[in-house]
Amino acid sequence: MTATLSSATLGTAAPADAGDRGILTISDSTVERIAAHAVTEVDGVGGAASRVLGVAVGGEDLDSSAKVTAKVSGGTASLDVRLSISYPMSVSRTTENVRRHLMGRVEEFTGLTVSQVDITVTALHTATAETRRVQ
Repeated sequence: MTATLSSATLGTAAPADAGDRGILTISDSTVERIAAHAVTEVDGVGGAASRVLGVAVGGEDLDSSAKVTAKVSGGTASLDVRLSISYPMSVSRTTENVRRHLMGRVEEFTGLTVSQVDITVTALHTATAETRRVQ
């Protein structure tokens, strides 16, 4: 619906009731992108390898983003996150930091309540990169 207001009525217009403004729908993919970006804000956390038919293709990379799958239902969201962690960081402490950070950032940006965050750690990375050689 399009409404045209004259300059005389602009200053006197009353705000619309909440029911008259419409609804806001946030897609699963939007929440996935917000969460994937939020994971990069946590130190020592990197991306997971891409998977084809359940098999890892390529390697995990600390510089890439984590893989996130989101399910939005009503006013709640649940997240499934695949990531890698830099060694020797504590896996339990780091994943708890990621969980807390994701819940806060997704709620801050979308207004959705995050009910569950499942995290799968796919690899631990050492500070020095391993190079593979044929001997």
